[in-house]
Amino acid sequence: MDYEPKPPGNGAIVPTEGPSVPADSQGLVLGLAEPVTPPVTQQDLSRLRRLLWIFSLLLALLIVPNVIERVQYALTSGEERAKYDVARENLPGINLSVISDASRLLAQYVGPSVVNVQTQRGRGEREGYGQGSGVIVDKDGYIVTNDHVVRGVRTAEIQLSDGRRGSASVVGRDPGTDVAVLKTELDDLVPAVWGDSDALDVGDLVWAVGSPFGLQKSVTFGIVSAKERRGITGIYKEFLQTDAAVNPGNSGGPLVNVDGEIVGINTAIIGRSYQGISFSIPSAIARESYEQLRENGWVLRGYLGVLLTDVADKVARELGLNRQQGVFVDKVEANSPAGDAGLQVKDVILTWDGIEYSDPTLLSRGIAATKIGAVVSVEIMRSGPGGPEKITLKVKVAAHPRNRL
Repeated sequence: MDYEPKPPGNGAIVPTEGPSVPADSQGLVLGLAEPVTPPVTQQDLSRLRRLLWIFSLLLALLIVPNVIERVQYALTSGEERAKYDVARENLPGINLSVISDASRLLAQYVGPSVVNVQTQRGRGEREGYGQGSGVIVDKDGYIVTNDHVVRGVRTAEIQLSDGRRGSASVVGRDPGTDVAVLKTELDDLVPAVWGDSDALDVGDLVWAVGSPFGLQKSVTFGIVSAKERRGITGIYKEFLQTDAAVNPGNSGGPLVNVDGEIVGINTAIIGRSYQGISFSIPSAIARESYEQLRENGWVLRGYLGVLLTDVADKVARELGLNRQQGVFVDKVEANSPAGDAGLQVKDVILTWDGIEYSDPTLLSRGIAATKIGAVVSVEIMRSGPGGPEKITLKVKVAAHPRNRL
């Protein structure tokens, strides 16, 4: 007979939820057994350590910069706060209006001595106009300006700060230092006072006065940025470098110190307009040229007839010289005192008249200051067949040809 299964204890039938689970041959239910965990190997631990190291590195890259930034911000913020507190405490005790008043008074003191210079060159289609500045240095009407302002003309028109106009003749020009002297017949002039440029230090306040772009009575101020700038242009030229704003039209105007004294003649800038660097002829050089131009109409200088440059490191090593020792002879002119004395190209001048030199500009000025006709001892180093040779020559100094100034 047929087998009929009995229901559970209370006679109720329990429905299944889902498909039936097959059993193996031993009656075990398949798929319900717990999974077997494989053993952890050394390779697994090594992989885990690498993952942890990479995670730490990424975390550091994300967190550390933020921490450093916060620390730097805290330090900077603290420093700025400290500066602010110091400024707030001390600023009321500093009377900045004194500086403003001094600058205004200085402009009023120097202004009447500064002139606007206008020139006219050529005629017809070649006619051209130029402008610059100048400074009255003598009540008799002598005016100092730049050579390049009046180059090629015999007269110029000037305008004083009080509006008066008049002509000024060119007394003399010195292209070597870019200084020229004019003379006007206008009366009741207010001359400026010469100062000592050698007494200036880097950082000293200076004022530039002139007519940039024809704008008269313009005053700017700054500091002396550097002294003894040489080798920029010309064999005799040396400049004061300042950050006082100078533009075309300022050329020939004065650079003055805190006492309103002339310590320079504004002459050059880098580029076509002001870029933070201006150059002025030191008053020690400009005044010397002015005095000779006023007396003679030209500047008389000693003449050797050489082109001088710095000594290259290679040449110094070949001749056994120290760095910055001597001045290199790059060219010797024919029929010159140098050629007559036996000076040759590639010689290195060690001393001139017993004084050691290592700067071409300073040696050129030393030669120029030598008395005409004087016989001077020149010690040189020359590369000979047997090696470097130290030789002493005798040179008779001539007057510098005026057409080569």
